[in-house]
Amino acid sequence: MRRSPVYWQKAKRILSKRDPVLRKIIKKYNKGFLTTRKNPFYSLCRTVVGQQISTKAADSIWSKFEKKCKKRITPNIVSRIPSRNLKGAGLSRQKISYLKNIAKAFKNKSFNVRDLKKMNDHKAIDYITKLKGLGIWSAQMFLMFNLNRPDIFPTSDIGFLRAISKNYKTGYPPGEKFLNKISKLHAGYRSVFTWYIWRSIDSTDVEY
Repeated sequence: MRRSPVYWQKAKRILSKRDPVLRKIIKKYNKGFLTTRKNPFYSLCRTVVGQQISTKAADSIWSKFEKKCKKRITPNIVSRIPSRNLKGAGLSRQKISYLKNIAKAFKNKSFNVRDLKKMNDHKAIDYITKLKGLGIWSAQMFLMFNLNRPDIFPTSDIGFLRAISKNYKTGYPPGEKFLNKISKLHAGYRSVFTWYIWRSIDSTDVEY
């Protein structure tokens, strides 16, 4: 049985007091919460597949990718599958090279999640983005969805910006000044804010 992060209930209470707009969203989607598969390699692969495409498109490609891997997303298996087979799943040549590179980094242990757990968010993002194909957005998704870090604020995420514009009745994309205001309002628990603000425009669970 999956459990919410230890900070989740406390964060909901605090943010509901700070922000009446978010309070309504939390009330509407009260039963859900951020989860983790506790599978770092899976999460990073899922993030690569989801880069710069819609959630619907990402889900479709991921489903085909899983079939190519026979539902076993591991570094050894991804390394062994021929690139032409992965291309048949709808993956671009670039994304295939990223997936292969991540698999190699896990196999040779040049990427170590244990080291990552000791770092603050800024250092962790620097560490993750050293892997080819993983930018700031990808690093933030990993910190939020795999490690369940509580204070991630992904301002390069299109869905996130659209949800803010819709809920706070501001222009799209929201200006930097407004984003800074929202960021400060939810400081400490910005991952919780992000999860609920996403939920307000898409009721399906977001997972990486």
